[in-house]
Amino acid sequence: QVQLVESGGGLVQPGGSLRLSCVASGIIFSTYGMAWYRQAPGKQRELVAHITIGGITNYGDSVKGRFTISRGNARHTVYLQMNSLKPEDTAVYYCNAEHIRLKYNYWGQGTQVTVSS
Repeated sequence: QVQLVESGGGLVQPGGSLRLSCVASGIIFSTYGMAWYRQAPGKQRELVAHITIGGITNYGDSVKGRFTISRGNARHTVYLQMNSLKPEDTAVYYCNAEHIRLKYNYWGQGTQVTVSS
């Protein structure tokens, strides 16, 4: 059974930082591209950051220079370091695992991030 379990969300003031974690089980983690998506109320889910199996990263335009995605294959974990948070970063953040060749795609349950004073 595949599970992606996110943690680290919460309430933070504008300008603050949070670090999200996503622990994967039931997959060969090193063979999956990993990503973070987010969905704000009334908006479509959007890509925040992606990291390939080789460690190449890609970011949504709105978070470039503020967020950093990384992965620890030994711990089956993907991280999202979020700095200089803004109220518009408020959303539910979802972890995603994708095996491109086998066309497997899995989602976590999401973790709420709220940026407010």
